[in-house]
Amino acid sequence: MTIIFLLIGISLTVALFFLSSFIWAVKSGQYEDDYTPAVRMLFEEEKPAVKEEGGD
Repeated sequence: MTIIFLLIGISLTVALFFLSSFIWAVKSGQYEDDYTPAVRMLFEEEKPAVKEEGGD
């Protein structure tokens, strides 16, 4: 019977840890931009222009 109370205590501790981590992530702005990552692969990256230097 005591193992059940021990497991409940451990599971509540882990659940509170994940809840506090999620709340911290939301407050720090981790989920601010949810549109750009979904369409980022649709945009082509422009390659930087390479300057060719003359032999003169």
